[in-house]
Amino acid sequence: MKIKGILTPNIVPFHEDRSINEGELRRYVSWLIDKGVSGIYPNGSTGEFIRLSFEERKQIVSIITDEAAGRVPILAGAAEANIDLVLEACAYCADFGCTAVSVTGPYYFNVSQESIEHYFRELAARSPIDILLYNIPQFSNEIGVDIVERLAMDCPRIIGIKDSSRDMPRFMNTLGKIKPQRPDFICLTGTEETLLPTLLMGGDGGTIATSGVAPEAVMKLYRDWQRGDLEEAKRVQFKMLELIETMFAAGNFPEGFREGVNLRGFNAGRARQPMAPTEMKHFLNIRSKLACLLADCGFDEAAAHCESESCGQAATPASVTGVDQLDVETIVREVFGRLNPGK
Repeated sequence: MKIKGILTPNIVPFHEDRSINEGELRRYVSWLIDKGVSGIYPNGSTGEFIRLSFEERKQIVSIITDEAAGRVPILAGAAEANIDLVLEACAYCADFGCTAVSVTGPYYFNVSQESIEHYFRELAARSPIDILLYNIPQFSNEIGVDIVERLAMDCPRIIGIKDSSRDMPRFMNTLGKIKPQRPDFICLTGTEETLLPTLLMGGDGGTIATSGVAPEAVMKLYRDWQRGDLEEAKRVQFKMLELIETMFAAGNFPEGFREGVNLRGFNAGRARQPMAPTEMKHFLNIRSKLACLLADCGFDEAAAHCESESCGQAATPASVTGVDQLDVETIVREVFGRLNPGK
C-alpha cells in the first residue's frame, strides 16, 4: 500500500498502573480507520515511544497491525539507541506486516554528517523493510538535505522522508532536489503548521497528531485540497492550529492530545510522565477549553465537558475570524523569496 495522505501518530491508552490497555488501543485504532485516516503511525512521539520499553514498542506494533488487518498502511517508528536495535525493530516490523518504518538520525550524542550518512547506508543495506528518514532536529541529529538527496538516489530501500523540523524552506528544497529525479520518493511533513503548504508544494501528506483527536477535521482539509477548494482548506488549517495550540498548552506532552482522545469517548488514561499536583489546575482549565473547541467543531461527546465561563473565546466560531483571511499562497511566495533572494 502507498504511504500518502494523513497518517495518525496514535496515542497509547494506559491502565492506571501505566500498563498498555490493549482493548482500548484496538478500539481507538479501529475508530481512526473508520473515520478515514490514510494510515497509522505507531511508536512516534505522540505515542511516547521513548517512555516505552523495547518489548512494549514491539507489542504495540503487533497489536496495531493485527487490528488494522491490512485496511491501511502502517508506518512504524523504529528509532532506537543503536543500529543493532534499529535493525531488530525493522525485523519485527517486517514480520508483523508494516508497510515501512521511520528512523531518526542518531540521537543524544552529536555526530558528524558523514557518520549520519554512513549510518543510513548501513541500515538501507541490511533492513528487511523500507525506510523513511525522520528528520527531527529538535531531538536528534539533523539529516542534511544533501545527504537525503544522495541516499534517495543511491538506496532503493530508503523510500522517503518525514520532516518535523518546521523548516518550510528546507522542506521545499528537499522536494525541489529529489522529486524531479525520483518522483516516487515520499515527502511527509510531521507538523500541523505546515500541512497545507506541504500539499500545495507537492508533498505527499503528513503524520499529523491532531488527526488522532479530530480525524474528521484533518481528513476534511486533505479532501478539500484534493478537490481544489483551497479557501475551505485554509479555513480548516487555521482552525486546526487553534486546536493543536490548545493541546500543547496543557503541558507534559502528549497529555493534551491524550485528553483530546478522552474527550472523544475513550479511556486513554494518563501519560507515562506523572503530572505534578501544581499542574493539575492548569490542566483542568485547558481541558475545558479543549472540550469547547471540540464541541464547536461539532463533536458532541465533548460538549458536556465544556465550561463556557472558563473557555473565553475558545468556544465560539468567531475565534478564527480574521485569521481565515490569511493567504497561504502568500506565505508560500514569501518562502520562495527566502530560498531565492533577489528573484
